[in-house]
Amino acid sequence: MADPSAPRHLEIKDGDQTVAAAEVTTSQETDGTAQASLHAASGHIAPGSRASLVDAVLDLPEVQASARLEATVPLGDGESLQRLRERTDDTATRPAGSTALVDAKIPQHREPGSHQEPGETSSP
Repeated sequence: MADPSAPRHLEIKDGDQTVAAAEVTTSQETDGTAQASLHAASGHIAPGSRASLVDAVLDLPEVQASARLEATVPLGDGESLQRLRERTDDTATRPAGSTALVDAKIPQHREPGSHQEPGETSSP
């Protein structure tokens, strides 16, 4: 398993071109805070690429072991913000220059890769 305090770099590719990337760091404390900075290539990228990046970040074992997420997302990146709202609890966003700052709780009841699709309901 990777050192939880070491920064992780994730990329979503379309062919050989990186279309979205994230830098992720986590606290060494149990139930600490994960921090992520999400970026997408300028111009048109395939729909779903940004949401896939959010899923990849939230499915990291060290992020799943965290209680909170602090993320920066380019202002206007509605796809990433929507997926963050779908996958986290008590999500708050606020603008800061050209980015949106996101503060959220990471649900502990979901298994990595089992994110809910829009419109689905979860059973208790």
